[in-house]
Amino acid sequence: MTLSLKKRLAAACALGATTVLGAAVPASAHVIVQPSSVPKNATDQTFAFRVPNEDDKNSTVKVEIDFPTDHPIPSVKVAPVPGWTDSIQTTKLATPIHTDDGDITDAVSQVVWTGGQITPGHFQDFTVDLGALPDGTDKVVFKALQTYGDGTVVRWIEEPQAGQPEPKNPAPVLKLTAATAGDSDAPAPGATAAAKADPAPANTTSTATAKASGSDSTARALGIAGIVVGVLGAVAGLVLGRRGRGRGTGADASA
Repeated sequence: MTLSLKKRLAAACALGATTVLGAAVPASAHVIVQPSSVPKNATDQTFAFRVPNEDDKNSTVKVEIDFPTDHPIPSVKVAPVPGWTDSIQTTKLATPIHTDDGDITDAVSQVVWTGGQITPGHFQDFTVDLGALPDGTDKVVFKALQTYGDGTVVRWIEEPQAGQPEPKNPAPVLKLTAATAGDSDAPAPGATAAAKADPAPANTTSTATAKASGSDSTARALGIAGIVVGVLGAVAGLVLGRRGRGRGTGADASA
């Protein structure tokens, strides 16, 4: 192999490695919600808005999460974050939400965190608990505004579209998946009255019967062994008794 060919192969390998590494580097970090999906009938769920600092020099000093008004969320509880002060804003609903406990006329419009800092190269999780998720939708789109110390505001408000490249500043999206039996008290589909009649006792009885049968077999075996030992003991005692009497008769005759 000539030196020129070796150089060309080395250059090709280097280019290939660079391409692979470049593909492995994740896309620019952005504000996300975790977990990113939950069943539609889930309640009292805890989520974290993860906010990374993408600035090399300035710290993030304010985070605002705007809640949707077309699919409102009635209530939210905010976990304290050391060094940060939180504020929950609400808005009046044009159409109240009807519940078993009465109508809900207000919904959360935004949560704002101020007073703290996310330094360059770091991220911060802002945790919230949502009492109930909205109906009639398969996703909840939040909008996040991230303010830096120099006054720059990054608006994470672009809604990702299926089949389209990810936008430059995507909004945090929570997907609502189909409700499952494991997430509610409803019986599993196809369950029959016989199946719901608690089949456990039959299994328990079978197990108990097997245990009792085993115990009886063991007891009988031990009883038989005891009888055998008793018979052998009686035979041994009889033999020894006869030998003793034989020796005693001989001693009397000699006297």
